[in-house]
Amino acid sequence: MKNNLLFDFTVDKAAKTVFITREFDADLSLVWDAFTKAEILDQWVAPKPWTSKTKFMDFKVGGRRFYAMVSPEGQERWSIQKYTSISPKTNFKMFNAFADKDENPELPGSDWNYNFSEQNGKTKVSITIYNESLARLEKMIEMGFTEGFKGSMSNLENLLASLSKK
Repeated sequence: MKNNLLFDFTVDKAAKTVFITREFDADLSLVWDAFTKAEILDQWVAPKPWTSKTKFMDFKVGGRRFYAMVSPEGQERWSIQKYTSISPKTNFKMFNAFADKDENPELPGSDWNYNFSEQNGKTKVSITIYNESLARLEKMIEMGFTEGFKGSMSNLENLLASLSKK
């Protein structure tokens, strides 16, 4: 399926920041839910063949999501997210860090800023990921973040298409 939806992915090592802009052919409420509800997030966020499992998610300021990316062999890579700001259907911010299975974060982490807007039936999501250290940014990239994130966005596009038909 070829489309003309915007997808820009830029890594700025000097600023220790990743900039992502992605359009979806779906309404804002559905895209917002896809990023803020565990039962939908777990369906798309892990790049195939990995899966995602959320142990808990409390989407509110000060709330947290604790989840694992699970390899086909069953290896779990845990992360913890803490929501620092939420403006419904327009923006949310969170702090993200890798963690062990007991919720102990591996610092430093990264600050994620998500902006949502809708125009002509398409929803644009702009994400800025600021890393506290260049070493962490480089580790993310080395671990396949770029390819993995692009795969996740493709998963989300397919999921939104199926949910929009319901």
